[in-house]
Order: sequence, then structure tokens, then C-alpha cells
Amino acid sequence: MQVTQDTIFQDIPELQWVESRREGARRPVKSYVLRGCYLKTFQVEAVKRYYATYGIPFRQEFLDYSQVYGNENPLVIEIGFGMGSATSRIAKERNQFNYLGLEVFLSGFTKLLDVVGREGLDNVRLMRFDAVEVLRSMIPDNSVAGFHIFFPDPWPKKRQQKRRLIQQPFASLLASKLVQGGYIYCVTDWEEYAHQMLEVFDNTPSLVNPHGGFAPPVPWRDTTRFEQKGLAKSHPINEVWVEKR
Repeated sequence: MQVTQDTIFQDIPELQWVESRREGARRPVKSYVLRGCYLKTFQVEAVKRYYATYGIPFRQEFLDYSQVYGNENPLVIEIGFGMGSATSRIAKERNQFNYLGLEVFLSGFTKLLDVVGREGLDNVRLMRFDAVEVLRSMIPDNSVAGFHIFFPDPWPKKRQQKRRLIQQPFASLLASKLVQGGYIYCVTDWEEYAHQMLEVFDNTPSLVNPHGGFAPPVPWRDTTRFEQKGLAKSHPINEVWVEKR
């Protein structure tokens, strides 16, 4: 059975909004375009059962990680986790880290919430909100061990490329949140975008590329649905790994 997303919004109104915007203010360019979606019953039930435990609402205040997770483990933030298959696998295999997943698309958000809740992945928390606002308002500087950004929308048409997530202001924002030695790990099947990532990170003063170019594959990252689509089209999979010096 399919239901509309309004069913969730009625139960948890805060999930309806993915950005804050002052009345009359011009909306900045976003890396996503939201559309309505239908959800299956299990996705609605997942929100009812698990959101209070594993969901974090957007607030204009910094997170206290030890209070959220109940431990002092380092934090990794994944931006745009899609359906969440890579997220759940990494969280289980690298459970010495805490994970905060950010995703604006409700279908993937609810699917991963269902997995996290059913499997009791206590080192994972999820937010449905714009990543830029979350980083600016809720994540203290020099506090994040790593960022995962797997297959962000490449916005391939030239007139669309201003929507790409990995651009200089965003790279500088990511770098400001990293601890010394922390990393940014990006993967894309769009080669031109991959080279743009390298260039952007090379021009971010506090970041260094230990590989001097593209990184070798990391064994603990699962193959995502977007990666499978890219491979089916014979797209090269390019991995970018940079660290804060």
C-alpha cells in the first residue's frame, strides 16, 4: 500500500521543512530539487516507531555529540545518503565511529530510518534538512572526523552546474568543521565533476590530497544504486580523498 508524504507530516510536522527561510529573503541556489513522493506503509511506520530515537530535528544550536550518542566516539557526517545501503553497512563495520546522515529526500530518509531502527544501530542518527544549514548552525568547528559524499548529483548541463554541491564555499565550510587529520571522502561516476572536486579541494588552503590525484577504492564502502547505474553506462568511478592539515 502506498501513502502520500502528508501522512508523515501530519504526525511529525518538523519533517515537512528541509530549509529555513526568512520571509522576503531570496532563496539561495540549492543542490537539490524536491518533489512530492509516495511512501510504503513500512516507511510511515518507521517514522512513527523510530524517529524519536534516531532522528534529530533542526535547531539553531550546536549538537552535543556525547549527549546525542552517549559516548565520545568521533563523528562522521554523510551528506546525501540516498537509500542508505552504504551508510548502514559502514556504520556496522566501522562501529568505532558515530554517524550523522543528512538527506532531504523523504523516501531514502525513511528507508534508512527503518533499517537503523530494526537493527538497533545506535551509532547512527538521521536528519532531514539542508546540509549547509545543519553545518553552519549545529556542527561546531573542528569537531568532525570525516565527511562522506557519495555520488552527489552531477548536474551535467552547463547551465545547471551552479547547483553542484562541491564548490569552493562549501569545501571551505567542510574544512572548517574537520578536526586536524580529518577527511573528506567523495565518490562520483561523472568524470568532469570528479576533476572539479580535485580542483576545488586543491584550492582550499587547509586541505591536502595525500594521493596527489584520485584515491584508490576504499574497501569498506558499499556499492550504491547510483554507482551501479554508472557502471552500467561504463562510467569510471572516481574517488577523491582529502585531509585537513
